[in-house]
Amino acid sequence: MTDGAKARRLPRAVRERQMMDAAVCCFARHGYQTASMDEIAELAGVSKPLVYLYLGSKEELFTACIRREAGALLAAVAAGVEDRSRPADEQLWAGLLAFFTYVADHPDAWVVLSRRAWTQGEPFAAEASRMREEIAAFVAGLLGDAHGGVAGREVEALAQALVGAAESLADWAGSTPGMTARDAAATLMNFAWAGLGNLMKSERWSPP
Repeated sequence: MTDGAKARRLPRAVRERQMMDAAVCCFARHGYQTASMDEIAELAGVSKPLVYLYLGSKEELFTACIRREAGALLAAVAAGVEDRSRPADEQLWAGLLAFFTYVADHPDAWVVLSRRAWTQGEPFAAEASRMREEIAAFVAGLLGDAHGGVAGREVEALAQALVGAAESLADWAGSTPGMTARDAAATLMNFAWAGLGNLMKSERWSPP
């Protein structure tokens, strides 16, 4: 049996995953405009027509990559905070650690989500924005569960600030030798929770 025949025997789901993995790698490496379907097919070990047959156009493939990686990141964060009975600070720590661990373990996926999707305009930026809003809503839920001195719009604002800080720190940590996921999570936790802890007790800083 030839190698080509063996390849054709792979289940479609497995073959699609291989092509998606190759596409994420290529989009992260080259960007959307420069990445070629030829390279994606070669990296996946399939013909270019098969990529088009299974996953559609380059635009459809890029969109599918963003959605898949965003879903995986969201699932990882949610799994990290599986036990919602723990204190709010422990839940936030678990979520941050899960986030930074996923980013460290999937650098190509993070490049696609944090850089490539945003620079190509619509509809790709909308997909990345949807991921950010879902993470922010999740974080807001963690803060809201604390039932402390913050509520409503203030919780949403704090969640947006935390998500923005986490994204920025993830980019920096990825290019900083020796910076582990745990280090990054601890840095943001120490920076954020000291202030959040006081807010939860209604102890606020007032401008002069």
